[in-house]
Amino acid sequence: MERLTRDALVERFHTYGRPPDEQLVGAEFERILLRGDGSPVGYDDEHGIRWVLQQLAERFGWTQVFEGDNVIALTRGKANTTLEPGGQVELSGAPFRSLHEVCEEALTSFGELRSLGEEADLHMVALGLTPYPAIDDIPWVPKGRYRIMRKYLPERGPLAHHMMKGTSSFQANFDYADEADCRRKVAAMSRISAVTTAMFANSPIREGKPAGWQSTRGRIWTQTDPDRTGVPDGLMDGWTHARWVDHLLAVPMMFRRTATGWVHAQGMTFGTWMTEGADGTYPDWDDWELHQTSVFPEVRVKRTLEVRGADACPLNIALAGIAMWTGILYDDVALDETLAIGAELRGSYAEQFEAACRGGMGAELAGRKAGAWAKDLVAVAGRGLSRCRPGERALLEPLEAMVAHGESPAVAVLRIFGECTSPKRCLARVLY
Repeated sequence: MERLTRDALVERFHTYGRPPDEQLVGAEFERILLRGDGSPVGYDDEHGIRWVLQQLAERFGWTQVFEGDNVIALTRGKANTTLEPGGQVELSGAPFRSLHEVCEEALTSFGELRSLGEEADLHMVALGLTPYPAIDDIPWVPKGRYRIMRKYLPERGPLAHHMMKGTSSFQANFDYADEADCRRKVAAMSRISAVTTAMFANSPIREGKPAGWQSTRGRIWTQTDPDRTGVPDGLMDGWTHARWVDHLLAVPMMFRRTATGWVHAQGMTFGTWMTEGADGTYPDWDDWELHQTSVFPEVRVKRTLEVRGADACPLNIALAGIAMWTGILYDDVALDETLAIGAELRGSYAEQFEAACRGGMGAELAGRKAGAWAKDLVAVAGRGLSRCRPGERALLEPLEAMVAHGESPAVAVLRIFGECTSPKRCLARVLY
């Protein structure tokens, strides 16, 4: 086997570009499942997570993926349904040219899960953090890599288990044409990530009580692992494929996959494994692809550019958020305008992100309310969609209404929890 080299890794990134007129969008939706009394859903419970995956396969044509005797994922066409460590169910959608196709796929998947929930007391909640269970009460999904992560990450951050078992988000994947286009898109999305965190803040409840943060999910990520979260130093404005590869090579690995199963990497970096080997082995391209999935920055670049920093929200808001990112990233004028907005967001990124997590759209960012910055971004995205995808412009309307009102979804969630006397009533009002 030909050994990997840094130059080969950098060159691989240069092969990933897609021409602007062929660029696609793929969406990802994580969904927390709870019982009607607010309790978590275990993998092997009656009508638990294993049952959900099996029923999706039997009734709706998904193909099961196993690790040992456990079904851990599903595939159907180019879409995947996967599991997060606490049993959160994620749709990783196929890449589409049209946002309407993204919407159709999401509605189909959500409808399938909803039909199972109606017969088994499963509630699919649109929140960025599980609202009732204590994290220690949530059972772990039986996946090999998670057994290692659950030991490694708490050594790096005190809220790592909260991230793994309690959080939920929506994300989207976008193409870039070449390295220069990637640089602009990474800079734009990184610069505005505090604003988008504030816009989609939707996790204000923790263990049945107000948490003091509108995006507790975002706050949790800052207390998970500084090696692999946030915005890596030097890459917000100075992106190159080579710098990104160097960053990935220097990140300590959590695990390695061997012929006999998953093993703890003992903090070895991928760069060390690549040059010195481990147990007589050297990584191959599959190992490199796997390693890229083990870092979690606000914007992650693989074959596509993944925008990650949003709490799970009601589906119409999540789809509108993806439409906003599309209008910004796939229209050159809108991308320039977003970069200009990003340049005005002067100051400490860490401080702005913390303020956004605490205050949502009411937070002060660079002398203005986050809601004012959000309104500017949505207007930029609307003009961008009108130019590049006029038939999809209407998908932005729920977000336009939200920013006009000036409140993040978390504000409504706090009102709902204040009004409701039981978990069942609350959950019925915060469904996807």
